[in-house]
Amino acid sequence: MSQWFECKVKYDRTMENGAMKTVSEPYLVDALSFTEAEARITDKMQPYISGEFKVDAVKRVNLSDIFYNESGDRWYKVKTNFITIDEKTAVEKRTASYQLVQASDLKGALNIFLEGMHDTMADFEIASITETPLMDVFPADLDETRADREARQKAQKQ
Repeated sequence: MSQWFECKVKYDRTMENGAMKTVSEPYLVDALSFTEAEARITDKMQPYISGEFKVDAVKRVNLSDIFYNESGDRWYKVKTNFITIDEKTAVEKRTASYQLVQASDLKGALNIFLEGMHDTMADFEIASITETPLMDVFPADLDETRADREARQKAQKQ
């Protein structure tokens, strides 16, 4: 099961008018620990940021699933309540779950989410869909070994 960490990266960005501005952007990383999350986001961001940057914060994020859509440029967080009935008391119980959806707009996020959930046998209701400030999501690269990663890092330093 994936463990997701939100990493805030702080760096100086050149704005459209040429002025430098310090920005802090959140990214999502699949990692086993806080240390690995910081290392992975540092590794992923190095090619894209000229100059220095720092990882300001790393926090664990509770997500049960991610629905990718290559044409989407925004990330939406969907809160769903799965509905179960207690057999002894016959009372409905709602269990909250969170999913992330990549889409271009709110309607697209809803459609992609519903399409991804169409095989679900459990009853659920959508409690909310909100746009997140996430810039990108980096799933684990299961094909890359530690030796591959160290060789790539060594080549980047040269």
